[in-house]
Formats: sequence, C-alpha cells, structure tokens
Amino acid sequence: MRIPRIYHPELLAGKTRCFLSEDAANHVGRVLRMNEGADLVLFDGSNHTFSARISQISKKQIEVEILSQQLDDRESNLPIHLGQVISRGDRMEFTIQKSVELGVTTITPLWSERCGVKLEGERQDKKLQQWQKIAISACEQCGRNVIPEIRPIMKLTDWCKEQDDMLKLNLHPRAKYTIKSLPNVPSAGVRLLIGSEGGLSPEEIAMTEQQGFTEVLLGKRILRTETASLATITALQILYGDLS
Repeated sequence: MRIPRIYHPELLAGKTRCFLSEDAANHVGRVLRMNEGADLVLFDGSNHTFSARISQISKKQIEVEILSQQLDDRESNLPIHLGQVISRGDRMEFTIQKSVELGVTTITPLWSERCGVKLEGERQDKKLQQWQKIAISACEQCGRNVIPEIRPIMKLTDWCKEQDDMLKLNLHPRAKYTIKSLPNVPSAGVRLLIGSEGGLSPEEIAMTEQQGFTEVLLGKRILRTETASLATITALQILYGDLS
C-alpha cells in the first residue's frame, strides 16, 4: 500500500514531533481514516522528505513523530515561469494542477483585454488561496517536494515588463520559431505567456514584441488555452528539461 504524502507548512528540519495542519489532519483523519501507528511521508517545501508515524489522534489534532529526513530532489533542470491569462470555470484549476505535475516553478495568473473572468476583493483572495491549495495537492500526488508559487494576479502588461534572465516566449500561429528550433534556452529558464480563450489583442501582441518576447509556433492547429499551456510545457521539458 502506498504511504500517503502530506504537505506540512512549517520547516521540519531538527524536529522530532509536530502537529499536522488543520487541512492535513482533516484529510488524514476523516478522508484516509488513518490510525495511530500508521506511517506518513511529510514534505515542507525544502526539497526534503520526512518519514513519520502517527503518535496521537484527538478530535482536533493529529500528532506525528518524525523518524528520519532525506533529500529528495525531483525538480526539473529547466525553470519555467508560466504567465497564464485566467480562464473560465475549472479550466484554470486544471491548468494549475497539470502544469505543477509537469514541473513549472512559478505561476502568475494574468488579466488581459479579452479575459472573460472577473474577480474582485475577497473573492479574488479566496481564489488565490484555492489555486495554491491545488498546487500543493498536485505536489502531494506527483512527488514534488518544492511547492510552486502562485503569485498574486497581475495585469498582462505589468508581467511582461518584469525583468529577469529567462527566455520570454509567446505562442503565435505565424511565428518564425518552433519550440525545437529556438536559438538558445538559458539556464535561467523560460518565461512562458499563454493568452486567454479569445487570444491576445493586436495591441497586446505588439507589446510583447516590444518587451522582448520570442513568438513560437506549436503545430498547425489552434489549441485551447489550457491545452496550449500544457502542450508547450511538455515540449519544453522534453527538449530542454527532464521529460526525456
């Protein structure tokens, strides 16, 4: 039987015991129905895993004993920062979940001219918390021990203006380059822009060119936004990352 992997929001190095977080305790106690003496694997985002055993269960808390610690690096050698214009319904959640499984390091949700989603105030804060929980759950499932950051929502123009050493990529059906023919992918990684379901406006496309984005072609077909992001991440990881 597979030992459950559980995320712990505080660093565990040097600890011999800890109490699971409220979300983790609810999952372990009520969903998995685990008992005292059962084994767990904890990870705290430090790229380490911790073998643990449930020592005490009460109505509100679950205490575990830390048995051992080990480095368990499952991160890709290709950092990918995904800038994803927010999509409707559960498509954004699907994109976050699967892109985390595929190895992205950072995700920034974006507003664009043709974005059909509206989030304000408390609703926006709750959505960000929900997206981060989805990223954590994806790490528990796929074995990653570093939690990708879900950044606050930004305007597309502001995100494109951010400066770093990453290769900036934007999908375009009339692009000069394919993923395979990119002239250079730096060790700093890739900043990947994926537009909305209605695509980027001509003004936004012109802006990305001014900000140094390289347009790339992904086959002969036009893909939905959630398909485009996952297909591009997969292609990048196969050619330049760890999916080989």
